[in-house]
Amino acid sequence: MITLTKEQIKKIMPYATDGNIDKYLPHLNDTMKSFRIDTPLRQAHFLAQIAHESGSLKYAEEIASGKAYEGRKDLGNVQSGDGVKYKGRGLIQLTGRNNYKAFGSFLGENLLDNPQKVEEPSLACCVAGWFWDSHDLNALADKDDIVKVTKVINGGRNGLEDRMNFLNRAKIVLKINEK
Repeated sequence: MITLTKEQIKKIMPYATDGNIDKYLPHLNDTMKSFRIDTPLRQAHFLAQIAHESGSLKYAEEIASGKAYEGRKDLGNVQSGDGVKYKGRGLIQLTGRNNYKAFGSFLGENLLDNPQKVEEPSLACCVAGWFWDSHDLNALADKDDIVKVTKVINGGRNGLEDRMNFLNRAKIVLKINEK
């Protein structure tokens, strides 16, 4: 496993600020180790998705209000206000009451009463790794299938070109496909 440096992240995510890289980098490295995102190809895919989803480490909370998730039974949002309360948080965003409950169970914490906690750098990274692992995305990354990885994370092909640009930079930085 490659322990990533600030310089590598800056080359992969050129618009990330030094402050945000410093804030997330140790947690990203810990998360990748914990969730077996431990080959250059897996790391490249993981970082590409995080880069797109977080706006190059700028956002750990969804910009939208979350009202669009109100009443979404598929997310477990069954109480008034759940959509806003359990809107997307983390570097790969956790959305919906059911997902906050599941991630909280994994951590051994009650996140339903404190969903904003997922914005903390350590948890923002951990939730990305937990989601990645829960959806067996290492297997898709091993196949170098960015379309399927994106579909699992986003539900479609939203931002695919941007994700591919991040992936290509990550492959260069992590020396994938060099002979």
